[in-house]
Amino acid sequence: MDSKTNDVKQIASQLLAGMLANPHIYATISDEGHQGQLEQKLILMAVEMAEDLIDKVESRHP
Repeated sequence: MDSKTNDVKQIASQLLAGMLANPHIYATISDEGHQGQLEQKLILMAVEMAEDLIDKVESRHP
């Protein structure tokens, strides 16, 4: 596994943890757990945000 993949996983995990801890974003746990629609959206959003952050850093510091 390459370094960028590991970075994306680590950053996405941290972003997701923050989103799940924020009651304005994630007020209640769905009955479906991590398979729920909201949970899946938050996971995808966290991964996209992590990839964007890494791309921005790499473009500014080649």
